[in-house]
Amino acid sequence: MIGSDVIRGYNDTIILYLLLEAPSYGYEISRKIRELSEEKYVIKETTLYSAFTRLERKGYVESFYGDETNGKRRTYYKITESGREYYREKCEEWRVTREVIEKFICKI
Repeated sequence: MIGSDVIRGYNDTIILYLLLEAPSYGYEISRKIRELSEEKYVIKETTLYSAFTRLERKGYVESFYGDETNGKRRTYYKITESGREYYREKCEEWRVTREVIEKFICKI
């Protein structure tokens, strides 16, 4: 299991990645993170919704209500063009970060 403090700085990037293809909602994004990480990272609900709020405030995602006919309406999130640009920036930052960290970690 990956500690949340290790991955915290990349939660927004992970969420944006999952929104690149299509809009989605909280539970589905949480499930995909768990699935794609092979259960090594489980994002807490409070962390996820704090990220949605932060991303929306910065203009990286937009929220809207789904048109479900059975039960509670879901809030969906879709990535904006500035969110796509931010995602690309974070990917480049990750490449540089990984390059630096690999110089110091696991050298024994």
